[in-house]
Amino acid sequence: MTTMRITRAGGSRSIVKLHDLFAERAAALPLSVVQFAARIAVAEVFWQSAQTKLASWPVTLQLFAFEYRVPLIEPGHAAFLATAAELSGAVMLALGVLSRLASLMLLGVVATIQIFVYPGHWAEHLMWASLLLLILSRGAGFFSVDHLVARRIRAGG
Repeated sequence: MTTMRITRAGGSRSIVKLHDLFAERAAALPLSVVQFAARIAVAEVFWQSAQTKLASWPVTLQLFAFEYRVPLIEPGHAAFLATAAELSGAVMLALGVLSRLASLMLLGVVATIQIFVYPGHWAEHLMWASLLLLILSRGAGFFSVDHLVARRIRAGG
């Protein structure tokens, strides 16, 4: 039978040091990398959704009439608005053009899906919303058209 020593005096200090070292290294990751990843991840989700709608428009209209029922909006109009928001929002996020506006628009899409279409899928919607809130609150980051435009405006040109 073997015994294992669980904790030595000072053992917890080494765990704290290891944690602090890891936290320091993780904090060195530029926020712009996180912002870029968030933009691309969300853009891909909405781009694919829009492409699916466009690939079979008659099926899309049927889905909006019978499954994706949004109150107060005729199904055809709702299908058009959702597809337009997903397409334009995805492109805007991928390029980093008016990213905060795109995030706000797509947060509206996410809220609509959550409230009226698939309320049981809240965890997935929360992931999308979290990434969109990051972009809304912190901007598109260095790797974006927004950054280039802001830099040019600040330079006076």
